[in-house]
Amino acid sequence: MDPDTSPARTEPSVTILPVRSRIPFAAKVMVLLLFAIPRGGWGQDVGTVFLAGTARLDITPREPVPMWGYSARRDALSEGTLDPLFVAALVLQAGPDRLAVVTLDLGRSPSEESLSRIRARILREAGIEHSLISASHTHHGPVLELSDEEGRGRGRFDAALRYYRELEDAVVRAVVEAASRMVTARAAAGVLELDDFNRNRHSRLEPKPVDRELAVLRLDDEQGRTLALLVNFAAHPVMVPAEALKFSADYIGPLRETVESRFGGKTLFVQGAAGDLAVERGVYRDHLEYGRALGEEVIRLAAGLQPEAVPTPSLRFREGRFRYDSRTNFRNPLIRIAFSRAFFSELVENYLVEYEDGIRPRLSVAVLNRDIALVGVSGEFFCRHAIDLKRRARVPALFFFGYCNGYHQYFPTVEAVAEGGYGADYQVSPVAVGAGEEMMNRALIWIYQLRDEIGGEATAGSDAR
Repeated sequence: MDPDTSPARTEPSVTILPVRSRIPFAAKVMVLLLFAIPRGGWGQDVGTVFLAGTARLDITPREPVPMWGYSARRDALSEGTLDPLFVAALVLQAGPDRLAVVTLDLGRSPSEESLSRIRARILREAGIEHSLISASHTHHGPVLELSDEEGRGRGRFDAALRYYRELEDAVVRAVVEAASRMVTARAAAGVLELDDFNRNRHSRLEPKPVDRELAVLRLDDEQGRTLALLVNFAAHPVMVPAEALKFSADYIGPLRETVESRFGGKTLFVQGAAGDLAVERGVYRDHLEYGRALGEEVIRLAAGLQPEAVPTPSLRFREGRFRYDSRTNFRNPLIRIAFSRAFFSELVENYLVEYEDGIRPRLSVAVLNRDIALVGVSGEFFCRHAIDLKRRARVPALFFFGYCNGYHQYFPTVEAVAEGGYGADYQVSPVAVGAGEEMMNRALIWIYQLRDEIGGEATAGSDAR
């Protein structure tokens, strides 16, 4: 939440399209046609089917509930809806394996207990073992930390508890519906460097790191109709005023509407490593103008992509949890009091229970058709983590899912902790210093293993410290 103020190996063949012949605008663009036929061991265990299906459902709370995002709100209840919140699901099947990508217009992904129930139901009802369930990080969604225990939500916030069950049902229904709609798909991905859309809000040192990459995965059916656009960018969605106690997807809503007015299909927005990245307001008056402008950039990039059939589809996935000591002594009664005053007691009590055995973030890595890496982390990672991972991974496209499969607050770089300031201090970043770097190193190893470029286990696994 934010403060009161806002050995040698053969490389696969990859075609790089000429920029000017494909995209008629002056910008630094790298457009990649992925999924070239791989050589060697990779193609020995894959099938010949590449399918995709999508679905979207409204998840706006119907009752007043506490709102997520700003400590100054404390336990104030919502007062209506500015624009609806949605869950969108994209189910991908590559050979025999399937992955559910779920995006939520929420501040964070569901709590650990709720996430466990959702994933168990997705496996049971849709037969999908692997999932990336991520949030856009809008600061105008409902609080998700409460639980059905005395002093932690029950009795005082029963409407919120009812909403959690409704949210779980909606996520599962969206995935099941998307799986039922799968058709043969064609795919292409591209990356575009954007100026003037985001900025580093934390560092005081120049040059400030900023991840300016806009990444798009375009999926079309065999007739050329767009099924889905997976959009990845990093900028805090805090353009709607904090004092507005109304639900809103912030700039993601108008971005989605703008893109879909051109392409149809479903647009799924994935928030990147935005822990230290804010929106660059520039000439944009509000979230509507900004979202539409960013949506136009998505359109320009996606329009230059030419989805191709996937000759040897494949999907590999690995996930693990880590354990780190907390920098914050949550057993200290003075710290308990301070946190309760900054937020509200029921919310804080749930944090204390979750972190009593240390901070346990989750890392999820998928490699699709060998050339697309999807990396999910359960927190607000600073942008340098994503920038370095993209450079070191050496894949044509890497989509960084922040706020994914859980939420464990901020993960600053070591350098950012040394600078201090919001997002790097122990109050909102209790995880041990260097945790983010260690997780990114593990993600990098997994990507290389999943691409058969480093020996070792390359299937689903778990890790703990």
